Amino acid sequence: MKDALAIHRWLLAHQIHHEIVRLPRALTSSQELPEVLGIGAGTCVSVRVFEVSSEDGRDPVAVVGTVDTPPKAKAVGALFRARRVVPASAFVVNSATDYADGLVCPLLLPEQLTTLIDQRLIDGLDPDEPVVTATGERSTALRLRAFHLLDLMAGKPVDLTTPRRRGLAGVASPMSTA
Repeated sequence: MKDALAIHRWLLAHQIHHEIVRLPRALTSSQELPEVLGIGAGTCVSVRVFEVSSEDGRDPVAVVGTVDTPPKAKAVGALFRARRVVPASAFVVNSATDYADGLVCPLLLPEQLTTLIDQRLIDGLDPDEPVVTATGERSTALRLRAFHLLDLMAGKPVDLTTPRRRGLAGVASPMSTA
């Protein structure tokens, strides 16, 4: 399993200024970062993993976003035209990411893992402001500037706003009165 030390060494090798923050209490999930650190949820980055079922089988998909705008399974499913999308089990998260479930860092994710970056994350962050994310450990977090995180993440930026359902008025065609 990857941890804060692996992330720290990788960031040092890339000469990225960062800080490994010792937390005042242990996390069970990256969703707790704002509460534990007393910071805004919009500056806390989390990774959620979904299992996407299609004709070819089931595959894990990692979605990087902020704690305050979690991705909806429906939006992820719409991108893949999937039959079913559900949050991945702890076993699948651990196996697919090599991080502890709930504490996945958006850095050092395996190349074969499909990774999506929520466009709301990119649009909502000030590049010069610090962001915080999990490290795979319950007692630490990673703090670095947003532009470093965005530059180092591997993944495809996508619009994950939930698609709106069209009502009958939007589906019906105008009638011809000729």
